[in-house]
Parts: sequence; structure tokens; C-alpha cells
Amino acid sequence: MTVVFVHGVPVTSAVWTPLLKELSAFQHDEVVRLSPPGFGAPLPADFGATIEDYRNWLVAELSRFAGPVHLVGHDWGGGHVTEVAMARPDLLRSWVSDTIGGYEPDFVWHPLAQLWQTPGEGERSIGEIFAGDAGERAARMVEWGIPEPAAGEVALAQGADMGRAILALYRSAVPPVLVERGRDLPAAAARPGLVLVPTEDVTVGSVAARHRAAGRAGARAVELDGLGHWWMLQDPARAARVLSEFWNGLES
Repeated sequence: MTVVFVHGVPVTSAVWTPLLKELSAFQHDEVVRLSPPGFGAPLPADFGATIEDYRNWLVAELSRFAGPVHLVGHDWGGGHVTEVAMARPDLLRSWVSDTIGGYEPDFVWHPLAQLWQTPGEGERSIGEIFAGDAGERAARMVEWGIPEPAAGEVALAQGADMGRAILALYRSAVPPVLVERGRDLPAAAARPGLVLVPTEDVTVGSVAARHRAAGRAGARAVELDGLGHWWMLQDPARAARVLSEFWNGLES
């Protein structure tokens, strides 16, 4: 069975490398990394970079596979995964997301996201984050919790296109957009789901909210105690075990 990984903001598929090395020991059939437009892949001039645009992009990419896939997403990639699970479960054998808490009524965007959603302030913030050469950008990513060498690889792809995509995506998700979209969460139960809950991630809603959202989506929730937003880089071996146990349980 093919396993597909989708990353989020403001990074590239380099964040998956340590985890995929650990997963190789479990001998899954095929592993594919998909890079959303603007995040390690070209950003077409006519691509709106909204929630729906990325959902439609991922649907089109998954439709190219011969059959359903195991789909895994992190950060906004987790959002794209959940959107597909709600709209096109026929494309999936299973789905995994770590950002499902955003669909809960009590979700509040973190301060940086709120800044990006504010015209003018968002542009200034993106300009500061992506300023300087690749080395300077990599240093900022290290400060964000992304270790080398992933930080350096991510920095190479950061620039104007990624900045435009970030602002458009976050501005397409101002309240109450996600809450309204979250009314469709029960549709995701059509395929087995796993919600990863890194307990120290403060950007994706409370632990309780993530558990509630998982329940509405008919998904299993697994806490990654002590891990934060970059769980796949902090403890890739642990993440690989959790994912493999989930997939193996579907086949047993």
C-alpha cells in the first residue's frame, strides 16, 4: 500500500526525511512525498492558495495513484488531509492528521497566524521571516525548533512565492471558516483515521479539542507526550512506531 506524506507551513518535504528513514525498517510498499504548491513546489500564477485550492490540488494528485493510499499530513498538510478525508474518502485507505483541532468551535489561531491574517502586518512579518540569505533563514528555522540539516534544506525554498502562499492560505481560514467546515468532520469516518496529539504543540488547539475533533471524525487519537509541533523531527523513531502500528492494525 502506498503511503503519502504532505507537509505544511513554512517548510518543505525535508521535514519528513528522518521519519522516513525510520519507517524504512517497517518495509512499507511505497512512500511518496507531495509538496503543496509554493512549499517546495512551483506556485502557478493562477493558483489561489486557499483551503479549497489546496484540497483540490491534493485530490488531483491522489487521483493519479492506482488505488487508495495511506495519507499523512502535518501542520497545514494535516488540514489538507482532513479536507480530503471529508470530501473524497474514496481516495484513501486511511488518513493521519495532527491539526484537526482547528475545526473545533473553541479554536483560536496562534498569534503568528493572526498576524499573517492581518493585511499589512502579515506582509511585514513574512518579509522579516524570509529576509537575508539561506543561512540566515536556516538560523530562524532552528530557533523555531527545526534542527539541521532540515532547517538548511527548508531555507533554500523560502521566498516570495512561499510568502504569498502562506498569506493567502491563512487569510482563507479566518474565523469562523474552519468551524463551519468542521461540520463535515463526521464524513471523515468513512475511512480509518488517526489523530496525532503532540502534547506540547501550542499552535493547533488544546489537547482536549484535538481529542473532541478526533471523536467527531471517528478517528483514533494518540498522544505524543512531551513532543511539540515538529514531532517528526524530535522523535522520528517513536513517530514511525505509532504510524506503523496504526497501519498494521488495519491489515490484521
